[in-house]
Amino acid sequence: MSTEPRRTVAEPPDSPAPGAKALSARVLALALAGALGGFLFGFDSSVVNGAVGAIEGQFGLDPAITGFAVASALLGCAVGAYFAGRLANRWGRIPVMLVGAVLFLSSSIGAGLAFGVADLVIWRIIGGLGIGIASVTAPTYIAEIAPRKIRGRLASLQQLAITIGIFAALLSNAVLANSAGGAAQQLWLGLPAWRWMFLVGAVPAVVYGVVALVIPESPRFLMMKGKEEKAREVLATIVAPEEMDRELRDIREALKDEEIGRSGSLKGSLLGLKPIVWVGIAAGMLQQFVGINAIFYYSTTLWQSVGFTESDSFTISVVTGLVNIAVTFIAIGLVDRIGRRLLLLIGSSGMIVTLATLALSFSQSVEVDGAPSLPGAWGPIALVAANLYVVFFGATWGPVLWVLLGEIFPTRLRGKAMGVATGMHWIANFIVSTSFPVVADVSLGLAYGIFTAFAVISLLFVKLFLPETNGLSLEQADTLLPTTRSSERYRRRS
Repeated sequence: MSTEPRRTVAEPPDSPAPGAKALSARVLALALAGALGGFLFGFDSSVVNGAVGAIEGQFGLDPAITGFAVASALLGCAVGAYFAGRLANRWGRIPVMLVGAVLFLSSSIGAGLAFGVADLVIWRIIGGLGIGIASVTAPTYIAEIAPRKIRGRLASLQQLAITIGIFAALLSNAVLANSAGGAAQQLWLGLPAWRWMFLVGAVPAVVYGVVALVIPESPRFLMMKGKEEKAREVLATIVAPEEMDRELRDIREALKDEEIGRSGSLKGSLLGLKPIVWVGIAAGMLQQFVGINAIFYYSTTLWQSVGFTESDSFTISVVTGLVNIAVTFIAIGLVDRIGRRLLLLIGSSGMIVTLATLALSFSQSVEVDGAPSLPGAWGPIALVAANLYVVFFGATWGPVLWVLLGEIFPTRLRGKAMGVATGMHWIANFIVSTSFPVVADVSLGLAYGIFTAFAVISLLFVKLFLPETNGLSLEQADTLLPTTRSSERYRRRS
């Protein structure tokens, strides 16, 4: 499988240098192409939302098995993310993208045609492998083709693509379920709508694969393999001629830093690890323990369980996905203006209030004709609280965590520390996704009460342990900084 840049994208070496506008347009196009991996990430992780209730009925599952079937993809995510970097460094970014596309495609078809819960879980794990690969390869490719002056803005496309993928999954679920008259009702070819929810994922998977075939290989990978002339050909299509030498120099320095990073050790005095590693692990796990995926994986069945119709529940989920997209722009606009720490404190405070409101609302549920329902104004209150919760999470902890994790680890530790923190993030996601149906079956008020407690912990964690990394160099963030005042002292010393 060739990793050389496609001459259909790169201009001939003897052609005139493209203008600034043409360069910007080409870079944006390549970044958007890379971000398709983020779209598949969001789509595949959330498509199960609309199918949960129908799958339970189809295969007669209890809450514990349902939770495992939904969360099983996360096992694949952890494995895919672990191996993605190694494979991308051995084969190239483009071949690994193609592997991810094939895994997405096979998972979509396999899950849609599953005979029972066992093979459904297997296909979900295969899809999770694709998610894990995309979660590493897509942002890596974007960072490596983006010129240094606009790298930060283009990197934000990954998070935006994830939120759009979540929304697309929720929207397609709603359209299919409403067209069939319910997720369990037959739609086309004698298949129920829930199966088509998975099958439709084959379309973006094919698009991703086709796009990967026509975009050039990362110049950084080409340099790593000693193919500097080919790297120059690719760079000539995305950077101005006067920036060429600087970009090549940056790549060489990054490769040296990576070599240094291989010798770095995570071992330290705090329970066997360096304190800053524990900070990254705790931040990644808290982002999941506040319960965001209880919304994105189970919101449709959640709203049905407290008295909303299936059609209304799908509509509510779509609106929530749209809100999630909108608030991502808030984070993009504010993260470099007011800082990471303040945004996280605002997010934790807002989540405490909204999650506590949800816990109180669901504790008021009563039986009506044998089914639970939220009486009086509690239904609208819960709806508003859930969407405000998504606003506070999506504008703060959702995207800012990944910015922070990329900054708090020094170069010599970054690769290993990011791997550990990301792996624990997926494990926390698995724990929440698996346990939520069981706890919710006991009491939704209890489930959201637990999430509220973790939101309180997240607030205390940020106040006591998280440094403000905005304006600091990566090496200055090497030491655990408990307060913003400490960060200011660090700036003055530098």
